[in-house]
Amino acid sequence: MTIKKPVTAATLLRAKQNDEKIVWLTAYDAASAQIAEAAGAEVLLVGDSLGMVFLGFDSTLPVTLDHMIHHTAAVVRGRKHAWVVCDLPFGSYQKSKEQAFESSVRVLQETCCDAVKIEGGEHMAETIEFLAERGIAVVAHIGLTPQSVKKFGSYAKRGKSEAEQKQLTRDARAVTEAGAVAMVLENIPAELATAITAHVEIPTVGIGAGANCDAQVLVWNDLLGISESNPPFAPAYANVRDIMTDAISRWAEDVKSGAFPK
Repeated sequence: MTIKKPVTAATLLRAKQNDEKIVWLTAYDAASAQIAEAAGAEVLLVGDSLGMVFLGFDSTLPVTLDHMIHHTAAVVRGRKHAWVVCDLPFGSYQKSKEQAFESSVRVLQETCCDAVKIEGGEHMAETIEFLAERGIAVVAHIGLTPQSVKKFGSYAKRGKSEAEQKQLTRDARAVTEAGAVAMVLENIPAELATAITAHVEIPTVGIGAGANCDAQVLVWNDLLGISESNPPFAPAYANVRDIMTDAISRWAEDVKSGAFPK
């Protein structure tokens, strides 16, 4: 039997150099980690999206570091080979590079995951460099950054204007030079994502950024059709919400009628 090697940051870089696509998927517990990995996911992102899809918040802003550590540790316990990335939540890294380091140390020590992800481009480059110099694998995140929703007022596509495109290009270069090992490009024009991917040395991970990124990621609930509604760039590959509702409804009817248990 061939023993599958764990996915590492070096694995992702080699894949980019060899023009091989990498599959990322969000996961929030041990069961989803096991299923995702068995189905072909090579990177498991424990996104602060858990606040909206699992914890009932209306944005990612109320998610705490304790929430992220709790769920990331569960995902790590469920994985065998996948690379696990934990989002640093709002307020846990923006104050200073030292705060970001302390938060990252907690995440790595308490979850045994592989990397942390932080939102922001040029203005976060100094923090990324500080973490990278201290041996922490950092995934950057530019474009639509959900933790900034109060500033922008919506989750609309970023990079539509020439000024925004120039800024995102600067952001991509800045986080690359700072030492990020990968970067998420969220909800930006496909042409811009293609150009960024071609001009940076680290892997890009697209979500609503076209087909030419080095990897793709989707939110678990969106991919499986569990969400009440999906973003336009995230098609559901199943209708699990309907399947779950039907199963529970039939079981409830059997309980009411006395048919369960037999």
